[in-house]
Amino acid sequence: MRVLVAGMGYAGSRFLTALRSLSGDLEIGARLEVAYHARHQGRQDIPYFASLRTALDEFAPDLVVVAVTDSAHAEILTGLDGYQGFVIAEKPLTSARDDLDAVAGALRGASGFALDLVERYSDATTALQQYVRHHGLTLVRAHATWGKDRINDHRPTVGVTSEVIHSLDLLRQLGPVGAQLRVQDAVGVCSDFSISGPDVLDSVALTARLGDAVVSAYSSFTNIVRQRTIDCAFRAPDGGLVYASTEYDTPVWDADHLRVWKRENGTEVTLCEVDTRGREAPADLRGVVKLRRLTADVLRYVHRRQEPFVPFAGLDESLELQRLLNKIEATAHVTGPARYFPDGRAVIAEADWERLG
Repeated sequence: MRVLVAGMGYAGSRFLTALRSLSGDLEIGARLEVAYHARHQGRQDIPYFASLRTALDEFAPDLVVVAVTDSAHAEILTGLDGYQGFVIAEKPLTSARDDLDAVAGALRGASGFALDLVERYSDATTALQQYVRHHGLTLVRAHATWGKDRINDHRPTVGVTSEVIHSLDLLRQLGPVGAQLRVQDAVGVCSDFSISGPDVLDSVALTARLGDAVVSAYSSFTNIVRQRTIDCAFRAPDGGLVYASTEYDTPVWDADHLRVWKRENGTEVTLCEVDTRGREAPADLRGVVKLRRLTADVLRYVHRRQEPFVPFAGLDESLELQRLLNKIEATAHVTGPARYFPDGRAVIAEADWERLG
């Protein structure tokens, strides 16, 4: 099976690690040939194509992974017009300035599509969704906090919409089937935290409705400490309240914890708990456990049309999410810009991926 990775920076390198760990794997049943396309040749150990079109024509990949920088997603995705294989794209799908209709049209011929919403592949996420469904819980209130420190990150970014998409996707999974997340209000802060510009949106707080439930979310690329939590209150069929708290990627990537409980006679009774914080991944797979699960799901689908263990964030769903992000960015009441670097910056190509992520 042939896989083309478009972009071989941080995101592309993570996908390459996941792909190499799965090549020839008994659960996949196929050996992988991997090549990459990028503006410049940065590594010599796999075939390189300077032109996307040449790569598609000559390498003829079964799977294309779009892992270029945020602002270049649309260029690559529209360049796949006519491609009939499977496409994985890093989130967000595009920037707010891009033509979503052109992207959608270019990808309609693909045999499948998945947006990399990697927290879907957390054991904590799966357990909470299953508990809610199996026990007939109805969401009443939810709050998400999703932030990390990308101050002076050397990688370009479209801003915090690339971060808040995780929590919005997870919240949407907890509401009634088919319910749309309807943003009521949003406020934000812009700054020069990124090399992408002097007034990039670095933080956003929003309120929204999801069916009858009320939700709020705060997300930031200038959170000094990584913080990824979702807290929920549900109503059980008997009218009682059930609470759930999920913490992701703490203290390290892929270390997640879910606790579901109710209050009974003044005490808390734990109903469900999942804790992956004590599971240490092999050294070569640290930080890519959930990404490897997504990649494996896609490879099995491409190779033998096996349905994924976790539903893909398909093209229509990804377009809907991008429109939601665009609305947040367009309507947020923004304060700023804050100036982290009033006298200019010395950009460092930092390798601490635990911090930057």
